[in-house]
Amino acid sequence: MIENNILIDQFKITVWDYYRNHFRSMPWRTDTNPYYVMVSELMLQQTQVQRVLIKFDEFITRFPSIESLAEASLTELLETWIGLGYNRRARFLKQSADIIVNDFNGQFPTTLEDWIKLPGFGYNTACAVLVYSQNIPLVFIETNIRSVFIHHFYADSFSVDDKSIESIVRATLDLENPREWYWALMDYGSFLKKEHGNISRKSSSYSKQSKFEGSFRQKRATILKEIVKRKVVSFNELMQITNYSTEILSLALVKLTEENFIAGENEQFWIV
Repeated sequence: MIENNILIDQFKITVWDYYRNHFRSMPWRTDTNPYYVMVSELMLQQTQVQRVLIKFDEFITRFPSIESLAEASLTELLETWIGLGYNRRARFLKQSADIIVNDFNGQFPTTLEDWIKLPGFGYNTACAVLVYSQNIPLVFIETNIRSVFIHHFYADSFSVDDKSIESIVRATLDLENPREWYWALMDYGSFLKKEHGNISRKSSSYSKQSKFEGSFRQKRATILKEIVKRKVVSFNELMQITNYSTEILSLALVKLTEENFIAGENEQFWIV
């Protein structure tokens, strides 16, 4: 136990030292209001920080409050979101804004249970919002955090499960200043990834992300982008613009319709 305590103390010193010397300034850290935090957390899912930093400012300028986001159309939202990818996150954000404004009278949820109920907010994302906006000491794991703990405590292991990592996250959690501790873990995890590659591949929950370039996912995103840009567009116009086959275009339009992004009639398509 003494050895474990010493190891944990050394670990904390390492993380804090890195953070104090390499703190990353971000708008959702400068201002930790729940709106900024919830937007940033959904944007950061599977997207690099540098891309999010560019889009975040544009997004907040156009939708400065939860009320303005709730009032916006999906088309307006997607016009700003395009370029971040995983467009379902934009729809989740819009749906969550509607719920907060209509069901919570514009007041942000204060419990983990209520955040988890919002579209796109699983356990870890809901915890992150509460930690970063309210400084509540909750235990959660995401990619950078997972990498830090695997690197320091499971360096020689493979298929490390999150349950094992969670116990150490809990043991090292700064109960008085969890917000900044998690910022430190995130910054240090980003550094470790640059130095050692994708450490999370040692996790039992790791799955290799499929290549985006040339994928059906990319084609579907391109089609959605064109519909957003042109408001209403015909099947033939999309054929000419994208040069996709009839089969690929038809399948993509079906998928986008099923996902409630678009509607269509008489071979004309628009954002719902």
